[in-house]
Amino acid sequence: MIDLKPYLEKYAKLAVQVGINLEEKEGLVITTSTEGLPLSRLIAQEAYAAGAKHVELMVNDDEFGLTRFNYGQDYIFEEYPTWKVNQLKEIYEDNYHHCFVISPDPELLKNVNPERVKTSQKTASLAMAPVMKYRMTGITKWVIVAVPSVGWAKSIFKDDTDEVAVEKLWQYIIKASRLDAEDPVKAWEEHDRNLKKYQDYLNGENFEKMHLKGPGTDLEVYLAEDHLWIGGSNDSNKGVPYMANIPTEEVFTTPHAYKVKGTLRSTKPLSVNGNLVENFGFTFEEGKVVNFYAEKGYETLENLLLNDEGAVRLGEIALVQDDSPISNTGILFNNTLFDENASCHFALGRAYGYAIKDGNAMTQEELAAKGANFSLIHVDFMVGGPELEITGYRKDGSEVVLFQKGNWVI
Repeated sequence: MIDLKPYLEKYAKLAVQVGINLEEKEGLVITTSTEGLPLSRLIAQEAYAAGAKHVELMVNDDEFGLTRFNYGQDYIFEEYPTWKVNQLKEIYEDNYHHCFVISPDPELLKNVNPERVKTSQKTASLAMAPVMKYRMTGITKWVIVAVPSVGWAKSIFKDDTDEVAVEKLWQYIIKASRLDAEDPVKAWEEHDRNLKKYQDYLNGENFEKMHLKGPGTDLEVYLAEDHLWIGGSNDSNKGVPYMANIPTEEVFTTPHAYKVKGTLRSTKPLSVNGNLVENFGFTFEEGKVVNFYAEKGYETLENLLLNDEGAVRLGEIALVQDDSPISNTGILFNNTLFDENASCHFALGRAYGYAIKDGNAMTQEELAAKGANFSLIHVDFMVGGPELEITGYRKDGSEVVLFQKGNWVI
């Protein structure tokens, strides 16, 4: 059995020092699963040692949440507790930042009425929209880290016992998150510098559009006006760097919501509300999904696209080479946090305000004028692989090959 204690201690330090980059007299709220409690306790220790004014814990439990879907009356999915919205808004306004310790079961809701899931998601998204702006615009620093659950581990290692599956998943998380380094904080600082090299190159070139070519994919994507590429850490609106995702291998920006044309095929399954969507793809015209298919989970994908007007447009394009630590594990994590960092990907839905120059200070209308999409959702799906080619086009029409055989060539 692996001794998790030293890795959990490193993980906690990484989450506080690199993920949140918590400063003295800032607050921290930790949202965790029951599986994440051991790590969350250590994160709290690190936060207080860093000078946190207070650490608040919010615990979710999969079985408890499933009870609501299985036994609740229909009307409850059309309501969302106002106090929960107000509470989180007040927390963020009081200079608190947010650490999410996740351990999702990708098939938790597979036997739940999909209409209930759809209605619940849309209701929650609408209610939480005023709160999401704090994280989407850099007011609130945040980080997502993950720990195994039995359901998640067994979705990957189906033939193993629960205990063996969880231990295997821990081993992969440790590698992907660089927790096996002697000093993960220093390892992540170096990794951040490497991602910034690609970020700075892309921002210097200021490409007008990109063309992606691969099996089932032939897509022309214009980039939003004054778009910014971001790799590794983000800067808060106070100029403090933080790492929203651990792990991360991406360099991403904002596509133009109305200037996307062609076909796009996903190369990895997508977990949506506890349901897997597999072998799916889209056809875009004038930035909008006009046709789609899915070998498995068609109804789940359809419900996602029907969420709101912006759900059928793109809010993110991210470049990740196929030869990356997570991709090289050779496994499908069934978890977007990991799988998106094994592959180039897009997101349906809302764009990040900070991926537009001076976007943190813009209204939603001003962001939309630049081409940034607005939606109540932001759902990443993977399109990368060893056969993907990407070409960038400057405004003068000249071109630069960026990816060949799934990897950077610049």
